[in-house]
Amino acid sequence: MPFNLEIKVPVKSLSSIKKKLNKIDAEYAGTLNQTDIYYKIKKGLLKLRIENGKSQLIQYFRDEKSKDRWSDYRILELSSDNAEEFLAGLFSAEVTVKKERKLYWYKNTRIHLDKVKGLGTFLELETKLTSGKKDARDRFNFLIKHLQLDVNNQIRKSYRDSLRKKNK
Repeated sequence: MPFNLEIKVPVKSLSSIKKKLNKIDAEYAGTLNQTDIYYKIKKGLLKLRIENGKSQLIQYFRDEKSKDRWSDYRILELSSDNAEEFLAGLFSAEVTVKKERKLYWYKNTRIHLDKVKGLGTFLELETKLTSGKKDARDRFNFLIKHLQLDVNNQIRKSYRDSLRKKNK
């Protein structure tokens, strides 16, 4: 399974982040309109992601309590246009997260500038493990420093958990 090193922080201004990304020539990859439907499962998280008309089933495991948020994940590309209906017959849906995501890339790191319906505006970094954990941490820490992210302000849970808590 692939591994990512992740962080999520709330941000007040996406435009200031964009300016900092332009200074390091981060590649803008476009706007993604995403709907994530989370399902109840025994271990880890499972979501159907509907993104710009395409569907993926994503399963991941992440230790939210450790110092570093390493995520172990699998992605299954779906070719059917009725995946949501099909999965509703197999699993109970917990929550649906809708977001607009501006996607940037910098040296194998996905940079997400997210506007999440009902939650606000966030920045996420996902640095893919390609040449060992030290290399990933170095690339990850460079972006944290360059973007001046307050790691003490990070959110150590998924949008799913944040919405579930808010809707209680």
